[in-house]
Amino acid sequence: MSSSTLVGAPRRGRPWLQMIGRATLRLWRWRIDGSLPELPKFVIVVAPHTSNWDFPVGVFAMFALDLRIHWFGKDTLFHGPFGWLLRALDGRPVRRDAPEGVVAEMAGIVRAERQFLLALAPEGTRKPVQQWRTGFYHIAHAAGVPIVPVWFDWSRHEIGIGSPMWTTGDVRSDLARLQSLYRADMARNPGGFVEGPSRDPQMAGSAATC
Repeated sequence: MSSSTLVGAPRRGRPWLQMIGRATLRLWRWRIDGSLPELPKFVIVVAPHTSNWDFPVGVFAMFALDLRIHWFGKDTLFHGPFGWLLRALDGRPVRRDAPEGVVAEMAGIVRAERQFLLALAPEGTRKPVQQWRTGFYHIAHAAGVPIVPVWFDWSRHEIGIGSPMWTTGDVRSDLARLQSLYRADMARNPGGFVEGPSRDPQMAGSAATC
């Protein structure tokens, strides 16, 4: 076992934030099922993503778990009065019309950092999509880190955490296995989630935005 695997996930180290996160999830009647692995680096895939409410649930879950997690958001979100807050929450703006180089850049950052968690919504939008963006996959594969599936099950008010999955390089097979964990009835708006494997997973795609 290498010394790097002995380093746990990056923490915020803010007990008061952790208390707020736990209290808010209890108030909203959400619970966390499972736990994230104590690994220093991995990519978190969050789905289904059909509602703006997915974001605050994810933020308070991050607080409750005392984790520092980076994520992407469309650049226009960072232009408004709350842009400073999104950056404080470790958000990184990305232009949807010019995503070139984001995958390679983020893979390099993940490789270089001793601890780094990256969360992405592979649907890339709250609207129904026929295929996931595969930037998350290529970041994880290039950086040599696992993918950890997380789902927001609105039917049960449960934040589920799956087992880490290491990429094999067979994008079609790996995505099919990953997508089989998610169902439309988990979504806040079930009609906004399309079940089943991506129709063209060989596309490199851009890094997904939240």
